[in-house]
Amino acid sequence: MGRLLGRLFVGFTLCLICFIAYTPQVFIIWPWYGRELSVSLLYLLVPFNVLVGMLLWNYALCVRTDPGSVPQSWVPDVNSGDGYEVKRLTGGPRFCRTCEKYKPPRAHHCRQCDKCVLRMDHHCPWVNNCVGHFNYGHFVRFLFYVDLACSYHLAMVTRRVFHWMDPRYWEEPSTKELVLTILNYTACIPVILSVGAFSIYHFYCLLGNTTTIEGWEKDKVARLVRHGKINEIKFPYSVNFDLNHLQNLGARRNIASVLGNNPWLWCWPTVVPGTGLKYQLAESSEPHSQSFWPPEDLAEQQDEDHEFELPTSPWTYENGALNPDLRPSSGAGLRQRSSPSSHMALPPYHPDYDASAYVERQPGFYSDSGSEDEYPVSDKGKWGVRVRHGSEGYEVPSIDREGLLHRYIQSQASEPGRYQRYVPEPDTPSEEEEEEKKGPLPQSLAMKAS
Repeated sequence: MGRLLGRLFVGFTLCLICFIAYTPQVFIIWPWYGRELSVSLLYLLVPFNVLVGMLLWNYALCVRTDPGSVPQSWVPDVNSGDGYEVKRLTGGPRFCRTCEKYKPPRAHHCRQCDKCVLRMDHHCPWVNNCVGHFNYGHFVRFLFYVDLACSYHLAMVTRRVFHWMDPRYWEEPSTKELVLTILNYTACIPVILSVGAFSIYHFYCLLGNTTTIEGWEKDKVARLVRHGKINEIKFPYSVNFDLNHLQNLGARRNIASVLGNNPWLWCWPTVVPGTGLKYQLAESSEPHSQSFWPPEDLAEQQDEDHEFELPTSPWTYENGALNPDLRPSSGAGLRQRSSPSSHMALPPYHPDYDASAYVERQPGFYSDSGSEDEYPVSDKGKWGVRVRHGSEGYEVPSIDREGLLHRYIQSQASEPGRYQRYVPEPDTPSEEEEEEKKGPLPQSLAMKAS
């Protein structure tokens, strides 16, 4: 994001916070109390201003604090027992080609900031900064105080609205009060709904010591485990946390890794413990499990260092072994002889090809690939169209179109009740033909009589 656009986002956020924080105090609450300072007014406004002050303080820290970057000379110690993240394919330490630096655990490259951020959670446009190791605690506290301040704001303004509706008093609100009340509801309700949902997600991530990026990775791992592609792998940085079986020790350690070790100061801006270059790993019964997160199957792209070599023959696997499921793609006029053995059809240029195992196909059906036995007659086909179920769908071989048309005409003509067939009557002989037939007979009888 550009520097000017980022500053516009920050300016808009500050204006929205100040509007929600100060317009109800000046134009709604202050007239309600008669524009006079009183103890009851202080009891109402002092807690609200404390929440607003903590909100603005944590927002400023979130904007101005560097989330953390990788030192220029940092190199992972592969011999130490602290654990390090490796590349998915090569198995070596992760390296950023853009920054030309090694990546510590949980670090990712941010394209907006153009650097690798320690324990990167996400890039937030509303703070014009990445949320990472050193400012994630400020970000969580900022969300927490936004929720509290907005809830207090709605309760305070709603109390004033109920006072207007009280039948024991007759106090009609002014136009300014009415308009600003509507505007405060319009501004505050969407904020508390959107930020509240966002806060719930980040509080859950805080209890599990998980970043937003790692949450996506955990979802992918869970999907792969459900599909049976990989074995179950536990997240290495979360200490014994389960939403259904909450363990206080694990949740407390996860929160302390972000907000500090003293629970009394979790709501107060403090410096996050650690350097961001290494993290405490959860105890696991699986040895060396911490060195392989995320798992290899999460790789959606091949690493540039991985050289893929094509096999010398198109009829072999990548490792050079023969594919036992081959079918001949030539010899359309041949079909394999039926035999009790499960001998697979082979192409003519295969070393084990036996020409005596094939005979000429029957006329009326021929295939350009595979044997005739591979194409069972489809249940939906009426004219013997053979269909093979393959890995990419259905394959219908070539057929004799003239024979198909001839059989179609015969079937349509033979269907009872479909056509009125004309059967001509036999021809009756004419009188001349009868005389001709009768003529020779009298002559023959006269010859016999003479």
